[in-house]
Amino acid sequence: MALTGVAPAPANDRPLTIWAVSDGRAGMESQVLGLAEAVARLTPAAIENKRLKFKGFYGRLPTPLQLAPRAMLTQDSARIEPPWPDLWIGAGRMAVTFALCMRAWTHGSTFVVQVQDPRWPAGMFDMVVPPRHDRLSGPNVFAITGSPHRVTPERLRAERAAFADRLEDLPSPRVAVLIGGKSRAHDLTPARAIEMADEIAGAVGRAGGSVMATFSRRTPDAARELIAHRLAQLPGMVWDGEGPNPYFAFLAAADHILVTEDSANMATEETSTGKPVHVLRMAGRGADKFARLHAELSEMGAARPFDGTLESWSYPPLTETDRAAAE
Repeated sequence: MALTGVAPAPANDRPLTIWAVSDGRAGMESQVLGLAEAVARLTPAAIENKRLKFKGFYGRLPTPLQLAPRAMLTQDSARIEPPWPDLWIGAGRMAVTFALCMRAWTHGSTFVVQVQDPRWPAGMFDMVVPPRHDRLSGPNVFAITGSPHRVTPERLRAERAAFADRLEDLPSPRVAVLIGGKSRAHDLTPARAIEMADEIAGAVGRAGGSVMATFSRRTPDAARELIAHRLAQLPGMVWDGEGPNPYFAFLAAADHILVTEDSANMATEETSTGKPVHVLRMAGRGADKFARLHAELSEMGAARPFDGTLESWSYPPLTETDRAAAE
């Protein structure tokens, strides 16, 4: 891989300054923070999380028409102004708007990285880190399996300890159930939610185990209620959205992980644990890119379609975020 720029060495041995830039949606923010934190594990760095928000309908304009974007940020948006960072890591359309300007504003002194396919020529950035299933290529493109994320062994240990009083006495096998929701390609209808809940409950019940379930903000209310009601009849914990999020603790405590097929982020996070990842089928037409991702994870020995059983297997945990950070 031949990058178009070189990350600058901070003057006077000061920490590297990193901006992690997104629109603040959880899926986007976890990617930029995950990659920034992975860089900070390699070299001293100060990370600033930048959540951007445009006024009115400005954000709906085509990117080439988004002139003077700094003037169109809302009052509660992060500021994009000097002093500029050494490293910019952005994800999402809003970040692209500023990333395209950043190299000019900083005269190339900021190394500009875009996560995901920016839908612009990759040469307009210093580095692009897309998922391999997007099939993007180029001399400064560093494709990875899935998406960057914030899952690390240290974070999992800390979160497991924080929820130890609620999880450690649960009967094994402990099964983390991670439910996504409606998207352009996938849906979770009430009918499929009932089927899914029965499949999960049957497998856990036969194994004499317990469940640790959580839902996405995209999970339809009806599906959430149906699945939560069915799984609440088993030993375990179904998070109701109140209080601290036990997501990382569930990953740490699980013997098996069940995850719906609609999220590249979740699939990648789960396969970084080295634990069996069972992919739950959803309703909807599906998407070729997700099929490619799941095939890739299957070839790596990390994930398999859920077949109603809790078969165990092992594989080396995926370390794609660290690999991208090192590059």
